[in-house]
Amino acid sequence: MAPQTLPLLLSLLMVVVWPLAVQPAPPTCYSRMLTLSHEIMADFQSLQASEPQDSCVRYLPRLYLDIHNYCVLAKLRDFVASPQCWKMAEVDTLKDRVRKLYTIMNSFCRRDLVFLSDDCNALEYPIPETTAPPDYYS
Repeated sequence: MAPQTLPLLLSLLMVVVWPLAVQPAPPTCYSRMLTLSHEIMADFQSLQASEPQDSCVRYLPRLYLDIHNYCVLAKLRDFVASPQCWKMAEVDTLKDRVRKLYTIMNSFCRRDLVFLSDDCNALEYPIPETTAPPDYYS
């Protein structure tokens, strides 16, 4: 191999490999639903924290979303249909995102979704997630 062909081969290899390394795989239906549900819950919690206690936000339905629970579809419908805060821009934006998640779950990604539960009570009173393992020795 001639010395001048080695840099040419390395350059060619970089041109071929670089775009693959830079662009991650596109989101799947499942990852899009999961991400959107987490974003919606975070936005809802932020909205609740930023609004005064006497505002209409406190009367909105609770919004804990578990996309693996069949009851989440009814939860999404109820939230979008709730008449509270119908003139508040932040709530309207949140309802649009909830509507978008419902459409994705019920139409585009219906075949990709697996419901592991149908416990509607779990969406009303979720069990807090723990980040540390239980201490068996205390």
